[in-house]
This record gives sequence, C-alpha cells and structure tokens, in this order.
Amino acid sequence: MSDNSSKKPMSEFLSECYAKMHKGNIIVAYKGEINATIIADTLGLIEAKLSDEHVDNQVRKKLYNVLVECLQNLYHHVDIVPGSNDNQGNGTFVLSKTSEGFYIATGNMVKSSKISILKEKIDKINSLSKDELKEFYKFVLNNQTFSEKGGGGLGLIDIARKTGNKLKYSFTPFNDDYSFFYLNVLVSE
Repeated sequence: MSDNSSKKPMSEFLSECYAKMHKGNIIVAYKGEINATIIADTLGLIEAKLSDEHVDNQVRKKLYNVLVECLQNLYHHVDIVPGSNDNQGNGTFVLSKTSEGFYIATGNMVKSSKISILKEKIDKINSLSKDELKEFYKFVLNNQTFSEKGGGGLGLIDIARKTGNKLKYSFTPFNDDYSFFYLNVLVSE
C-alpha cells in the first residue's frame, strides 16, 4: 500500500487533470460518475448540439460513432481508487471544436500495472496504416480473448480506423498504484 499523505487529494488531482483537457471551443464537458445513463444523456445532448452547429451529416455520423466508442471505453475501463470516498468509477470527457476539427478527450484512473499494456496497444495501433488497421481489427476480432470488461482492445482500433488519425495519450501518476489516463482523439472535418 502506498503512502498518499504527501500528495494532493483525489478531487484536486482530478480537477487539475480535467482542466488540462480543455482545448478550443468547448461543446460539452463533463466530470463525475460514468454510468450508462450519463452516457446516454451525454450522447443525446451532443447530438442536439451538433444539429444546432450545422455539422455536415457525414462528419456528424463519424463523430457520433467515435464518441460512442470513447464513452464506452471510459465506462468499461475506469478503475476505482481505494480510499477515494467514491464507489463509482469517475471519469472526464470533453468535446471541443478547433480549426482542425472536433477533439474528443477522455480521462480516467487506471491501475499503474496496466500502463505498459495500454501503451503497447496504442503504440501498435498508431504505427499501422489504414489497411493494416483493417487487418489488425479482423485479427483481434477473430483471435483475441475478451477481458472481463468487454473487448480485447477493439474499441481503440475502431476509433483509429474511423478517425484516420493517431491516438494521443498520456498518463499522470496519482500515486504508486494509480494514474490518470488521458486519451485525445481528433475527428477531422
């Protein structure tokens, strides 16, 4: 068990991580418990806001599909930090618009023991061409065993395939056992 006494309280740490996620013109930002109802409500809100912004239908469809994947990843892979006065999985989500397109940023706590595996998966995905991603997706779909929380990395592969962009990520240590995992995805217009 690590000593957390010299570090910031969890709420302050998460607020600082969340503040770093803001980029461009914010469309929707959320910090708190991640559950199926929150995801459904968020997707409904985003759909309405995108209609108001007159986003091209093809871009809106791609953006919506990527949002679903990102939010499902957030929901299924958030780790609960013991002693955080919170029995739910908390996460963060920001959708923003810049001149490059739409940025989807998600963040959640993960066990530090998972970092090397997650880095390896994302780095592999980022190294592949469009055709290689398609083949890798098929391979994982047909050969990967699924984790207790869902797919075997299919969501990240699917996000990269749908956006055609590299997945940006970072890990900010909270203590010896947990880190904040930040994922940033660009959906170009």
